[in-house]
Amino acid sequence: MFIATCYQFLEHLRVIKNASEHTIRNYAIDLNAFKEFLEADIYPNSKKENKPNKISHKVPYLSQTTPHDNLILLSTIDRKTIRGFLASLNTNQQHKRTIARRLSSLRSFFKYALSNNLITINPTEDIDSLKLDKKIPVSLSYEQVRRLLEQPDTSSYLGFRDRTIMELFYSSGLRVSELAALNKQDFDHSSLLIKLKGKGNKERIVPITKNAAEWIKNYLANPERHENTDEHAPQDDDDAIFLNKHGNRLTTRSIDRNFNFYLTASGLAGKVTPHTIRHTIATHWLENGMDLKTIQVILGHSSLSTTTIYTQVSPKLKKKVYDETHPRA
Repeated sequence: MFIATCYQFLEHLRVIKNASEHTIRNYAIDLNAFKEFLEADIYPNSKKENKPNKISHKVPYLSQTTPHDNLILLSTIDRKTIRGFLASLNTNQQHKRTIARRLSSLRSFFKYALSNNLITINPTEDIDSLKLDKKIPVSLSYEQVRRLLEQPDTSSYLGFRDRTIMELFYSSGLRVSELAALNKQDFDHSSLLIKLKGKGNKERIVPITKNAAEWIKNYLANPERHENTDEHAPQDDDDAIFLNKHGNRLTTRSIDRNFNFYLTASGLAGKVTPHTIRHTIATHWLENGMDLKTIQVILGHSSLSTTTIYTQVSPKLKKKVYDETHPRA
């Protein structure tokens, strides 16, 4: 059945693929969108509260399924169904990137179902992918970075944590999920290196600045980390570097939420996200002469073409290329 297979698939991502909670949550969102499309035919006149619960990325396998879930059969889903779903997304004016992600999630889901002999034909085969324009990343100026770094109140324990996070982001261009997953054993202060677990569970070791290393060292050594105060609880996770106010590992969602607070305070709210810092440091590295191959390795890009886009971000680099290539009379 469709719902049961969804839970099996999410459990597969969690246990076998070791996917992050952020990734699993996004898959659940996409599967729920497809589920609602399928339910529109099954429950055309039913109120929303009478339909089966949403697929949750947090609950154990099958713990939220109901007898109603048997009404959606995997065997009834074909290419026409997939095309109808994509057409409905387009009709509802969903962004092209959202539609592309929904299709990508369904491809992975039905590939899993086929490999486990739950279906005999993958309905997403021969469905053309959407061609997306490559977006040029947003990058901050040096002054904007300085303004953002000055926002946290470092006299408080949590403010010191947030400044440390910003320093590390700007030091090494981490993804949010990589930063949240950092453990104490991944940080080597003496060699100025950290070990990261990136996309596809691939590990890499990247350098960090002496400045960022000092912030991490002082954050970990802060005596408040082990105290129960009005602001926060004591450390309850012995492995994680970055903790929330309850003493547990800081989540990607909390990092996003904290950043939004500081971005608003600095006047940078809008299209700027924690990932913007990753784009920013890559652009600044290029401007200061670091080669693309090195940047690719540090950022963990599987393809050099992904890294090359940063050459289009910097006005400084564009001007340099223009000056070097423009024919002179």
